[in-house]
Amino acid sequence: MTDAYIYDAVRTPRGKGRPDGSLHEVTSVRLSSLVLDALKDRCGLDGLAIEDVIWGNVTHVGEQGGCLARTALLASGLDQRIPGLSINRFCASGMEAVNLAANQVRGGAGQAYIAGGVEMMSRVPMGSDGAAIAADPSVAMETYFVPQGISADIIATEYGFTRDAADALAVESQRRAATAWDERRFEKSIIPVRDRNGLPILDRDEYMRPETDMQSLGALNPAFRDMGEVMPGFDKIALMKYPHLERIEHIHHAGNSSGIVDGAAGVLVASKDWGEAHGIKPRARIRATAKIGTDPTIMLTGPVPVTEKILAESGMEIGDIDLFEVNEAFASVVLRFLQRFDVDPSVVNVNGGAIAMGHPLGATGAIIIGTLLDEMERSDREVGLATLCIASGMGAATILERV
Repeated sequence: MTDAYIYDAVRTPRGKGRPDGSLHEVTSVRLSSLVLDALKDRCGLDGLAIEDVIWGNVTHVGEQGGCLARTALLASGLDQRIPGLSINRFCASGMEAVNLAANQVRGGAGQAYIAGGVEMMSRVPMGSDGAAIAADPSVAMETYFVPQGISADIIATEYGFTRDAADALAVESQRRAATAWDERRFEKSIIPVRDRNGLPILDRDEYMRPETDMQSLGALNPAFRDMGEVMPGFDKIALMKYPHLERIEHIHHAGNSSGIVDGAAGVLVASKDWGEAHGIKPRARIRATAKIGTDPTIMLTGPVPVTEKILAESGMEIGDIDLFEVNEAFASVVLRFLQRFDVDPSVVNVNGGAIAMGHPLGATGAIIIGTLLDEMERSDREVGLATLCIASGMGAATILERV
């Protein structure tokens, strides 16, 4: 089997996912094409240099509908003979695009791919696709569906995480993100977004709130308490699934949950022979990939079983991993990962995460793979693992090894 390598990874800054956010004027096609063009120019991707573009996004409606990958490719400078594939594994779409590309290379189905994703949450609201898992009563009732915020609070209740613990994690995420930007740790991968006249629109993640402290977070009301306890009363559904719990403790709010943002990211994945033919050195080998299904009600515990799976399949132990990126969808997701594997928090999300910088759903998986690789190089670490929880109860993971 042919090994798959990462040759480059880029991302846009993340803009606030609302009408006054800096990227609101940019379409998902335009933002995606900027990433594709950046990889084309940085790596000299002329003609049929790559087999395909695999692009993830979560809300496939409106301007993000159709085969967004193909449309973005046609709007870029890549050769139109390259096709394009749009995929959706909810929050892991960007990671799944990279993993799929890697496994295509490993299986001999082409030597090089661009993989990544986009989400313009200010322009195409989350949930506007009317997904059946939430909208179809026959499905929702059978699966004991609750919104993700309720799921995050179920995790906190089930595993004993307090509001203070969640807030402390959020404060640390903000501090680490601010430090990373101040020390220019993202400089290798960030591509500034400019308008068609070349004028700058955004060159820095704008969602961050570095002044955040425990006091300011303590003043926020739990975001999901009313929908859980009052109308429509999702706590009752959760307690039907988990009758051993007396009640759901609602600890999450806007300050310790991931931010709604716009953003895109891309990764160039290729074989060693391709790199030698194009005169480019690989940065890391994709050592392993994995995905798994989990309970759809608690929904967000996927990083734990998928990490167990990828380690077992790779013949590795948790101690073999030097750095971790665990998507900060909600504080309890990361707290559960830390609890289960007893890893040093100092090697998890070293440069902050989605609580501080935001979670552009279809792009985040590719973003954290690039962030992990950059930090492995910066801190001279050899092996890293990136993982995400996924809506409807799934998990995905990728292990990188520097070369």
